[in-house]
Order: sequence, then structure tokens, then C-alpha cells
Amino acid sequence: MKRLRSLALVLTVLLAVALVAAAALGAHSAGRRAALQRLDDAAQHRLDMIASTLEAEVARFDYLPSLLEITPSVLDLLERPGDTALRDEVNRMLRAINATAGADMLYVVDRRGMALAGADWDQPGTPVGHDLSFRPYVRAALAEGKGRFYGVGVTSRRPGYYLSYGLTRGKRLLGLATVKVRLADAEQAWRRLPGQVLVVDEHGVVVLSTQDVWRFRPLQPLAATARAEIERSRPYGQAALTPLDWQPQGAAGHAATQLVLLGGTQYVMSERTMPRTGWRLIVLDETWPVVDQARTLALAAGMASLVGLMALLIFWLRRRTLRQRMANQAALQVVLKAARDSLEAKVQERTAELRATQSELLHAGKMAALGQMSAGIVHELNQPLAALRTMADNAVVLLDRGQADDLRWNLGRIGQLVDRVGRFTQQLKGFAHKGPPALQPVPLQRVLQGALLLVQPRLRTLGIELQQRIEPPALTVMAEEPRLEQVLVNLLANAADAMAEAPRRLLQLDAVIDDGRCRLTVVDSGPGIADDMLPRLFEPFATSKPAGAGLGLGLMISAHIVRELGGTLEGRNRPEGGAVFVLTLPLRPAAAA
Repeated sequence: MKRLRSLALVLTVLLAVALVAAAALGAHSAGRRAALQRLDDAAQHRLDMIASTLEAEVARFDYLPSLLEITPSVLDLLERPGDTALRDEVNRMLRAINATAGADMLYVVDRRGMALAGADWDQPGTPVGHDLSFRPYVRAALAEGKGRFYGVGVTSRRPGYYLSYGLTRGKRLLGLATVKVRLADAEQAWRRLPGQVLVVDEHGVVVLSTQDVWRFRPLQPLAATARAEIERSRPYGQAALTPLDWQPQGAAGHAATQLVLLGGTQYVMSERTMPRTGWRLIVLDETWPVVDQARTLALAAGMASLVGLMALLIFWLRRRTLRQRMANQAALQVVLKAARDSLEAKVQERTAELRATQSELLHAGKMAALGQMSAGIVHELNQPLAALRTMADNAVVLLDRGQADDLRWNLGRIGQLVDRVGRFTQQLKGFAHKGPPALQPVPLQRVLQGALLLVQPRLRTLGIELQQRIEPPALTVMAEEPRLEQVLVNLLANAADAMAEAPRRLLQLDAVIDDGRCRLTVVDSGPGIADDMLPRLFEPFATSKPAGAGLGLGLMISAHIVRELGGTLEGRNRPEGGAVFVLTLPLRPAAAA
């Protein structure tokens, strides 16, 4: 018997050790997965920020080469390259344009690939006078009209991104204009971010990096064909192209992350392809924080399980002591059991009643949602259909008068309204699978003109004076154009209705940049918002209009759209009279910077 007890004790200790080890291993695995997930989320955010900044830095100079095509003196120089006075004039003009644009270099190349003029014609390292026909961006612009290329300058020895554009007069290709974009500032800004950043080109060579020793080195040894192309185009200057000590090590336990060994240090790698340039953007984070966190969680879980087992042992010993006492409470247990059975029966009855009530509430909720959706559809189609009716009547009048030009303009506007209704019905078709909004740069002036197209007849009928200011005129926001136009139509139409009986009818629109965002203000000279309406201004079916004049859904829908676009919408009364609605929206990243 004593031997059996000893064996049972040994087995119990072994089982306890196994449980502690299992808890520690499970916590280690879970902690590692959680740490990798957080690391990947942070890396994806950095990838978004770096990619958008890099794309914007390159894109803001896209217009510059094509600008020279409308400059007669540049085309004259390509036709008369021996004209010294004309060459001097073009050189000085290129310097003035480049000083305003802020590019690294701007120069003109003839069809032979010879650089004729440049903004730095009088500086050391200028490309003027050099044959650049071997450069890929020169060959691409002469063959296809446009070219892109990243490499080290042949004469300046400075790396940069080249954008080229073919210059034609009539149908004759005379040469090309090239702008060189300096990306060193963006590369320097990455050093302030966590981790390491690499940009790898189509040859697998690192062209931008937070570590200078990694730049112009391939991740893997280059193939013979790649080396031949590099020898021909010389994108990396005199770099030796020694491969990095880059050793992929497979997945890191998370679908979006990979492990890589670089220079003896293990990193978690997250990457993204940049379609515009064809580059791979790579973010590297060291793995030691993940290992430390997993080890800490494993230790904590092991200690917690050990404490739990000790508590369980104490509980078991206490239970043995109380077992005799429980025998004396048998009678009481009978009473408690009866009470418990009764309580369980009542709980089951209440549960059945609650389920029935829940079913009825679910049905009522579905009916309410269906009613709101139907009302919203009617509300959004009402204004375009009313405008279509007005323009159709105008078309008949213009046809009778024989005003063909005005009739053509009127029919064009009818087509735009039909497209607007089509976009709305297309949004309804995808309503069940709606994802996050696809934000794009949208010129605010264009959206405002589209909204005024719908409400202008109403403004003229009521004799409303319109004052509008957009500063700067090219103010661009991040939004979905149809949905932003829908919000502006609702705000303008509500302002017009509010001033229908006002003695003075003035509608003011003011759009400016305020604290890194676009602030659009719509002010009317009406009687203002009723006090009882202010607290529930953006609630569904809240309206001060008479029956049949409105459903009370416009502001509620507008506020919902603005929130999805990342903005805010507020309404209040002005001390001097009238109502004011303030709409804020995020700016295009380059504009915000």
C-alpha cells in the first residue's frame, strides 16, 4: 500500500510538471503570434505611409517634362541646335522653371541622345554636351513618348529618379525633356522611423535604404543577362554590386510575415510592390522584441499554472476536511435542491418568453430598416429626377426656338444627371457587400460645380445670391467624388429651402485649409435652426419642413457619408442670424504636408 501511494505521488508530480510545461509552451506560442501580428500591423502602416509619400514625391513632377512641349523656344532649339543665342535663352529659362518646381535637374536632349540645354549648364557635373543615348529613359522616350529610370547621374554622380517626355512639333519627334527627382530627402526621413527600410528595383538591387552600406547591392547574385543590361545602362555608377548576406528563412508563423537573416541579424520582413515604379518596398524589424515578449509570457504562464496547481492542492485538502461536515447537511441539501429545481423552471419559462420577445423585436427591426432604406432611396433620387424634369422642359423650349447650341448643352447636362443616378443605383447594387470607401484625390472645385448643377435652378428661382471662395483654387481632398457631391447637394438644397421666405437671401460657401485639413463652411441668411431641432439635427426623420416637403434623412445620410470619408459635419446657428454647417475633410497627403 505504501509503495502504491509513493507511485501515485510520483505520477502526480510528473503530471503537474507536464501541465506547467504545456502552459508555458502554449503561452510562448500565443505571445509570439500576438507580437508578430502587432509588428506586422505597424509595418503595414509604415509601408502605407512610405509608399504614398514616395509615389507622391515622384508624381508631383510628372507635368514638368511635358510643360516644355508648349514652350516654342525649346522646340526651336531642337530644330536649330547650333543657334548659340537660342541655346543660352533656353538654358536660362530651364533654370527659372526648375527653381520654381524644385526638381534636382531639368534638361533637353535631342533625337541623337545629346543633351543640348539644362538648368545647370554652367555648373560642374552638368549633362549638357554629353551623349545620353544609352540611358533607358532616353531610349524609352524616343520610342514610346515617355520613360522612367532610377540611377546615378553620368556626370553629376548623384542618384535620382528620371522622368522623360518626348517633344514633338506637328507629328515630328524632335527630342525629349528630362526631369531628375532627388529622393535623398525621403530616404533620410525614413531613418526616423522604427526598423530598417529598403527599396529594391527590378534587378533585385537595393537603390534606397536607411543603411548606406546596403545601397546599390543586390539581394542575390545577379544573372548574366542582368549584368549585361546594367553594363549598358550604368544605373549604379561605379558600385561593385557585391551581394548582401541575405538569407530568407521562411514564414515567421504569420501569413503576412517572413523571416530573413541579413548580416547576421534576424529580421521580420514585410514588403509591398509599388506598381508605378515596379519597385519592392521592404520594411525590416528585428526579432528580439518578439522573442523577449514570448519568453516573458511563457514564464508568466508557467508561474501562473504552478500557482494554480498549488491552489488546487490546497482546495483538495480543504475539501477532504469539509467532507465530514457536508454529511451533516444532507437535510439542508434536499431543501436547497428543491428550491434550485423551482428556480431553474422559472428561468426556463423566462428564457422562453425572452426568446419570443427577441424574435418579435428582430422582425420589427428588419421592417424599420427596410422603411429607412426605401425612404433614403426616394430622398437621393428626388433631386436628380426633379432636375431632369426641369432640363427636359427646357430642351422642348430650346428645340422650338431652334437654339441648337443651347439645346446641345442642355442635353449634355441631362446626360450628366443620368450618370449620377446610374452611379447611385450602382452603389445600391453593391450595398450588401459594401467595404471601406476607396478614397482618391478629388478637386473640391469640380465637386462643387457638379453639386451646383443640380441646385442652381432652385437658387435662381428663389433669387438667392451665391458667394463662393475656394483657397487655394486647386484645393484637393481625399474622398469619393459622387458621395461628396451628394453631401454638398443636400447642404445647398437645405440652405435654399431655409431662405425661401427670408427677406435677404445670401448663400456663402467658403473652403480653406485649416490645421492640415479642408474646412468647408456653408452659411445661409435664413431664420436659423429651431432650438428643439439642434440636439437631434442628424437623427433620422428629424425635420422642420411641412409634411411632404422632406423626409428628414438628408442630414443623417450626409453625416454618415462624411464620417466614412474620415471627416466631420457640424451644424449651428450664427449670432447674427442664419445657420452655418461646417464640413471638414482630409487633404491629399502632399497638400497636407
